[in-house]
Amino acid sequence: MDDPHHNGVLGAIGGTPLVRLARVVPDGSAQVWLKFELANPTGSYKDRMALAMIEGAERRGDLRPGMTVVEYTGGSTGSSLAFVCAVKGYPLRIVTSDAFAVEKLRTMEALGAHLTVIPSEGGMITPGLLPRLIAEAERIRDTEGAHWTDQFNNTDSVEGYRRIGDELLEQLPGPVDAFCGGVGTAGMLMGVARALREAGSSARIVALEPGGSPVISTGAGGAHHVEGLGVGFVPPLLALGGHDEVRAVDERHARAMARRLAREEGVFAGTSTGLNVVGALQLAAELGTGRNVVTVACDTGLKYLQGDLYG
Repeated sequence: MDDPHHNGVLGAIGGTPLVRLARVVPDGSAQVWLKFELANPTGSYKDRMALAMIEGAERRGDLRPGMTVVEYTGGSTGSSLAFVCAVKGYPLRIVTSDAFAVEKLRTMEALGAHLTVIPSEGGMITPGLLPRLIAEAERIRDTEGAHWTDQFNNTDSVEGYRRIGDELLEQLPGPVDAFCGGVGTAGMLMGVARALREAGSSARIVALEPGGSPVISTGAGGAHHVEGLGVGFVPPLLALGGHDEVRAVDERHARAMARRLAREEGVFAGTSTGLNVVGALQLAAELGTGRNVVTVACDTGLKYLQGDLYG
């Protein structure tokens, strides 16, 4: 890995700590480890994806100085893209919605992005919302000549996220017996799975999704409010393979776990992290003592203070 001291602020992406949970893990369970991705510059693991997508486009010549970047996003990807584009000097157009945390939208604007906000149905993430965002991103690409990073189809993100897996192999004092993570684009889960598999790991890879919209496991979509996950369709990157199982997690349990993590473990994160930990605890109970289950803390709880998660 490049020396971060010679990479400017972009060199601060990655190299996040790995911490072991204690108080929320019942006796008789495997150890549960949390990759502390909220330690990235914008407080999200999406910083890894944003940098990989922008630098991949630069290497291919698809993105050149003076061009505008466009993406549709619920917030964390947009904040990360805004951060990377600010450092590299690219104008950024973001298509988003009022279904997502206002803190995220304000962060994108603070970092220089121009937002197009699409109205939602009652502030919920519904199966029809993402197609509307995609259509507007495509319109901006076609009419303004912007470079669309197209996060749901962009395989550069998988390579960006594989560093999480590489870091896990260096940090964990023992083998990874199971790794689980919520699926949005699926880039993170596929990147970690690729790193573990290529290193010879036999870890069980489990995809997680919100119980209110279990499209991957049952084909049935629905409304929910777990930002970044459960997009209403099976993400194309999931077809790259490497996962062994898909599980749906009740959003109520995920939200309750996010609050427990803050109060009992000092881990201040969002609902998606709560969902990941609920899934990890299920696996830890099944595997038992002497084993290691790993998941990720996706982003900081500072992005959710105006909603009802911590209200």
